[in-house]
Amino acid sequence: MTPTRRQFLVASATASGTALLAACAADSPSTSPATNPGDTAVPAQRSDGTELPKAFAMVQRFPNHPLFIPGQEERLPVSIMKVASNDQNGGLRDNGPETIEGWIEDFNQVKITDVVATRHFDGIANAYWVARATLPKAVVYTLRLKGDDGYGATFEVFDPTDVVSPATGTPMPAFDTPTKDNHRGVEPYCTLAPKPCPFHEVTLADALKSGKPVAYMVGTPAHCTTGTCSPGLQFLIAESTRVGDAMVCVHADVYSDEAATEVAPAVAALGVQYEPIIYFIDATGVIVDRLDGIWDKSELRERVELLLS
Repeated sequence: MTPTRRQFLVASATASGTALLAACAADSPSTSPATNPGDTAVPAQRSDGTELPKAFAMVQRFPNHPLFIPGQEERLPVSIMKVASNDQNGGLRDNGPETIEGWIEDFNQVKITDVVATRHFDGIANAYWVARATLPKAVVYTLRLKGDDGYGATFEVFDPTDVVSPATGTPMPAFDTPTKDNHRGVEPYCTLAPKPCPFHEVTLADALKSGKPVAYMVGTPAHCTTGTCSPGLQFLIAESTRVGDAMVCVHADVYSDEAATEVAPAVAALGVQYEPIIYFIDATGVIVDRLDGIWDKSELRERVELLLS
């Protein structure tokens, strides 16, 4: 697959296979060429208007990882960056229209389906827009939005046999995640500051036996350079407080050591190379939904309500 010009990479791996996860660390636009060879991404700037810039670029906020499969609704969040020839006019948008119409095309630029991307901007620094689509084949596609720079956001749908991480519609594999009483070799067992989150009372394996819906988040607040993991976990804490014991929440941090050099066993067990993730698991232990890469307060609440409905 050929990456888009401004593709947001959220997975990386070393030759040994013991990669450091890169979702948070890479959560920024690339500095590859735009309109002019000297164009580079710049820090986010305030944009209170609702109009989109002309010829905007999309910044992928979803994984470049064997994850999407045919016949399953996939979530495609993107942020928007103005294609600019100088630093003063570039940067990620923190506002914009509520919805943007678009489409998904295949590698031959044949339109496969229309989409509508909906803005999310509740409690986070930069807005993102989410399109959802079910795609028929395991090939390379491109998400396009009306008014973009012509490059869109390219991604791949994989044959299910090539996807090793747990898929929606399948049972969530049980795993003994670290708890406050048994860290299972993960130090610190939770990197949320100033104190660990409350989602380390039971293991994921025990939560799956509870007979209740489960929200299982994998993410590393301490090593998230762009502020997606820590807010995402705080949003889940707020949701847990709101719904009480109707749902069991479990969190697993990403690294086994404070220096963030070793991937934690809970992450390796999932076979993923990106974070943060929230799996939504029904009372029978089947994964019914998932959020990858980024979410705001409102989108998380929406998915929790669907889980509990």
